[in-house]
Amino acid sequence: MERAGATTLRGNPFTLVGPELKAGDTAPDFTAVDGGLKSVSLGDTGGKTRIFSVVPSLDTPVCDAQTKRFNEEAAKLSDVDIYTISMDLPFAQKRFCNSFAVDNVKMLSDHREGSFGTAYGTLIKELRILSRAIFVVGPDNTVKYVEYVPEVADFPNYDAALAAAKS
Repeated sequence: MERAGATTLRGNPFTLVGPELKAGDTAPDFTAVDGGLKSVSLGDTGGKTRIFSVVPSLDTPVCDAQTKRFNEEAAKLSDVDIYTISMDLPFAQKRFCNSFAVDNVKMLSDHREGSFGTAYGTLIKELRILSRAIFVVGPDNTVKYVEYVPEVADFPNYDAALAAAKS
């Protein structure tokens, strides 16, 4: 499934591959890679509420700020796990975390298969990077909150995502 013009980057429209998820949907399974190059699926992310913070690249200012913000929030949330997911290689993710003392957010790389991107509808077809999005998934794997940020260069609604995770 493709959604033409579903996202923009600096005003230029791009195609998103995959479904447009909504609150109430069952979270799709995926296979991504952690910092140890181990495959991680939805089931491997555990039975807590999870925030999946999806970013195009950690080497951009908005993605950098988004990841750091969720890292700060993760320190305050004992019953929520926060994952940053990007197409960045696991080595680059690890370097980013070490450089900025990001140690409360778990990093997942979708570079290998684009499995997360196609399952959650965030893969930008023309660029093979992920579009900015936030998903809050409950312990029962029900999607509680979704935000597909229409313009990739814009920030997500942190407060709405965090409120959904806490409810």
